[in-house]
Amino acid sequence: MNSAQLDAYLRRLGVEHPAWPTVDVLRELHLCHLRTVPFENLSIHLGEEIVLEEKRLLDKVVGARRGGFCYELNGAFGALLAALGYDVALLAARVYGDEERLGIPYDHLALRVRTVDGGDWLADVGFGAHCHLPLAFGERGEQEDPAGTFRIVEAQPDAAGVRGGHDTVETADLDVIRDGRPQYRLEVRPRVLGDFVAGAWWHSTSPVSHFTRSLVCSRVTENGGRITLSGRRFTVTGADGSREERELGTDEEVLGVYRERFGIELGSVPKVRGTGQDG
Repeated sequence: MNSAQLDAYLRRLGVEHPAWPTVDVLRELHLCHLRTVPFENLSIHLGEEIVLEEKRLLDKVVGARRGGFCYELNGAFGALLAALGYDVALLAARVYGDEERLGIPYDHLALRVRTVDGGDWLADVGFGAHCHLPLAFGERGEQEDPAGTFRIVEAQPDAAGVRGGHDTVETADLDVIRDGRPQYRLEVRPRVLGDFVAGAWWHSTSPVSHFTRSLVCSRVTENGGRITLSGRRFTVTGADGSREERELGTDEEVLGVYRERFGIELGSVPKVRGTGQDG
């Protein structure tokens, strides 16, 4: 990432260039990213290629002012943090689904970030509704966040009886839990962006991937709530959990919400691939 790209990324987030890669700056960047860069899967349904290369991610997130899903958002955010002087490792995770079944390998990309003031943090701006602030990586107790109560715990054996790692605490897989429910199982071995290509391909092509079956565009609001556009259904969720939903009637309404609430300019309303439906 060159200096012009770095400055443009920070301008998009509305953040001044930090003097030092501290935990306080990381927290600010993390929250501003969630408020500014939407979690969205529109590329899958617009026929746009998803390429996990730093330049292409920056072209999309910074140049085109779009969002993305985990590989894109955390891939771009990791590049930003590294350019600012943070020690960043890409970590692979498997997401818990129905009946707490684990998803595919490289199901999710998250970040382990070390700061200049000695902190070690789990950062994740690409999981949709999740923690608003980085989680202390080595903390095994409860961590309070505006989005709920989180814990990072050593994972128990999976359905095949495998715990992961090499049977030591330092290398064991970790479960990330929100409000008592496991969200994803995290490997601690560092990866490179290219390792996630197969996972991104599966999520953008498989008929059983929830990303190919529905449209989503979502971000955190300034008051700690969330706005989400799923097809034509626009939902405003308050910080207290209250919800207001409404169906958008015309294409102009849908495109206006993308533009005014998410900062995304589209020429036409996306249709779920293979169905021709807006949802």
